[in-house]
Amino acid sequence: MHKQDDNAQVLARLAALKDMPVRELKAEWAKLFETEAPNNSRSFLKQRLAYRIQELTFGGLSKPARQLLDALADEVEGKKVRKSVISDPRNPVIGTRLVREWNGTEHVITVLKDGFDWQGRRYKSLSAIARDITGTQWNGYRFFGLRERKDAA
Repeated sequence: MHKQDDNAQVLARLAALKDMPVRELKAEWAKLFETEAPNNSRSFLKQRLAYRIQELTFGGLSKPARQLLDALADEVEGKKVRKSVISDPRNPVIGTRLVREWNGTEHVITVLKDGFDWQGRRYKSLSAIARDITGTQWNGYRFFGLRERKDAA
């Protein structure tokens, strides 16, 4: 019963965010984050407040999920990637060959123990390969049509 009450309260608070003017969103921000709101973007404030309300009620991301996000952020920023990225639960089994056609060209990627091989070059992430193929930012897992495993965090 307690969980149903939490769900109802969270849903009501999330619904209330939709109609709040920026002034009220900023007041809610100050209450939940104990800092001033970083900007006046209504969309940004609503999204971050919605997450914060749920985080405070139900808990935040798991430790493995936070570590994975930190490692992926490091990789995007060009920092040296820790080995923990390699243990991404979304990675297919070692040796799997991923095939993706882009602009009439077939690209074959081989899953390695510590990354991926594309055209004889080693990559730490599928996103980096997708970026080299397309010239734009992509979520590598989405680009190659991989879905998160149900047993992953």
